[in-house]
Amino acid sequence: MAKAGSVASRDPVVESAAHRLPSTGLHATRRPFCQLPEKTRHAKRSKMTATDKAEAEIAAIRNRYEELAELAGSLAHEIKNPLSVIHMNIDLLSEDLAEIESPHRRRALDKVEIVRQQCERMEALLRDFLRYTRLSQIDLVPGNLNDQVDRVLRAYKAQADASGIEIQRYLDSDLPVILLHSDSLQAALMNLVKNAIEAMEAGGQLWVRTALTRDGVALELIDTGCGVDDTTLLHMFEPFYSTKDGGSGLGLPTARKIIEAHGGRISVQSEVGRGTKFVLEFPVPKRIPG
Repeated sequence: MAKAGSVASRDPVVESAAHRLPSTGLHATRRPFCQLPEKTRHAKRSKMTATDKAEAEIAAIRNRYEELAELAGSLAHEIKNPLSVIHMNIDLLSEDLAEIESPHRRRALDKVEIVRQQCERMEALLRDFLRYTRLSQIDLVPGNLNDQVDRVLRAYKAQADASGIEIQRYLDSDLPVILLHSDSLQAALMNLVKNAIEAMEAGGQLWVRTALTRDGVALELIDTGCGVDDTTLLHMFEPFYSTKDGGSGLGLPTARKIIEAHGGRISVQSEVGRGTKFVLEFPVPKRIPG
């Protein structure tokens, strides 16, 4: 028979949980949740409930965002089709007016040209918007960042030469492999290089550097262009924000979305009159999938 006052005689259910505390002669037990004081049980339930509630709200917001993005993409696609028809008929109307001898022909042709330009602008905006909304998940495969950079720079070499822009390359030949989607990554890099060239109307230099970092690999794009002010820096990654005439405001947001889909991040520094520096950082996989 157990001695009076022992752990076994007081609570057989928790006998196995008893243990001796260091440097004391006391015994302690871990009571089941149902045996905890009501206040403690209520606090634990409240904590679990708050966590579950927050996760449910995040999931609901994510689902609503995905539904909204899908709806917006479908709407943009539906707008694009009739807009293409309008554009085509405006071109035909322009041809018909060119054959008519009338004192009002010039005015009519000018108005038709305005409509045609706006159609082209809207088509470009819808094209950029559809590209932006469809960038949710992309299939990443092992690849070399330097190869992607080289292809983009070769594509813009003629434009850079014509604009008096010197491209300086400092590509680390020992760069490790990263996971990438070639087409989308090149699209993001093209947007950044194009912006850099357009920012140097009077010529200049574009430094392109890749390097291994503590957390992965990095790509730096530094131009000696006009730079941007603090307000533009604050909003440049927001959809539809643009300081260019006729710009869609989706180029940089799409580029950021592509970089983030690669598990990376993009940052920017700029000073008016001196230039702009973009830094793209990508993680290096611990193990390349076979």
